[in-house]
Amino acid sequence: MEKMMKRCIKCGLPETHETISFDAEGICNICRQHEFKQQKIDWAANKRALDILITEHRDKYDYDCIVPFSGGKDSTWALYYLVKEYGIKPLVVRFDHGFLRPNLEENVKRVTRKLGVDILTFTPNWKVVQKLMLQSYIEKGDFCWHCHSGIFSYPMRIAIEKKVPLIFWGEPSAEYTSYYSYDQPEEVDEKRFNRYINLGISAQDMYVRLEGAVDERELKPYSYPPLKELRALNYRSVCLGSFIPWDVKTQSEIIERELGWQGDVVENVPPQYRYEKIECYMQGVRDYIKFIKRGYSRPSHLIALDVRNNRMSKEEGQYLITEYEGKRPPSLDLFLSFTGLSEEEFLEIAMSHKVSPYEHDPSKTQPGTTTPDFDCWSRDAPMQREDATVQITRWRNRNGARTEARNA
Repeated sequence: MEKMMKRCIKCGLPETHETISFDAEGICNICRQHEFKQQKIDWAANKRALDILITEHRDKYDYDCIVPFSGGKDSTWALYYLVKEYGIKPLVVRFDHGFLRPNLEENVKRVTRKLGVDILTFTPNWKVVQKLMLQSYIEKGDFCWHCHSGIFSYPMRIAIEKKVPLIFWGEPSAEYTSYYSYDQPEEVDEKRFNRYINLGISAQDMYVRLEGAVDERELKPYSYPPLKELRALNYRSVCLGSFIPWDVKTQSEIIERELGWQGDVVENVPPQYRYEKIECYMQGVRDYIKFIKRGYSRPSHLIALDVRNNRMSKEEGQYLITEYEGKRPPSLDLFLSFTGLSEEEFLEIAMSHKVSPYEHDPSKTQPGTTTPDFDCWSRDAPMQREDATVQITRWRNRNGARTEARNA
């Protein structure tokens, strides 16, 4: 029998959500953070602080700032706002994680041309990416280590290389979790990177865990640059959402209207959220893994945001959650090919990272539907089974050793 999970009485997020806690009234800490955001922050003062920050860095370097950029709704809004509001000259830095969708690429071209900005894209070694995906999935139940580590470390290396000290990210993490709250200053720095971006695994850790299967130099794009070099640059790495109130639905409407930015269908995401996570064709797999581990996925998160912003009742959102969450995404077949896993191994690994009290029942899983661009997604260069076997066997041996030590 499925165990009942405790949920926030306001937004509905379950107790398996990362960093969540509940107060005596049964309301979660993320909802309380949003109340603080809506009621207690002097946004006019924060905007004045942003004005000063821009003025301090304008026209002093080859670029006024760096904007790390995926082409999704948040980074597009950040770029749009900074260019339109301040007329600054940014360097747009992209980290290609290997799964960029066709519509996303068209959006990037359209947006950067309309805004008139320089753009720098880095694409890492695919063979290394595959090993990193498999290793982080095995160890943490999250295959996106290479993406998140690269996205947050590579632009910082470019800041040093180009001598541009100001870096603007998008929304603060307090929108979604409680690693930081809205009443805390949130610098996008090494502390934040190690706190939750890299899953507690540094690039050096990954090199050790792969036992020399990759050249150590290949991991440099995933490692945070030395703090002494950043301090010598006198860097500031900040979230734009710390200075202006963040509202993804309104912002998405503006970039659609002003820039021609277009949303997309995403596996197992309701169609009214076409602006959400359109940049990666492995997003459906990531959400499916989250459901296996935690018993909820992206629809719950999106509906919780709408509930906090008084756009939907929790009861209205429950239909969408039931309709869309937990289905097997067609992209899983591609993921299995890219990582050399069987579906049985995939489930075994995911379920080994379950978050109590949720208990996943694979027999209840229904198939999801393909997106219109599914046939356009690259299937090139799957991982050889023998390569995957090396990493899987190492994991099994380590788990066996840990089990024996506990039982000794």
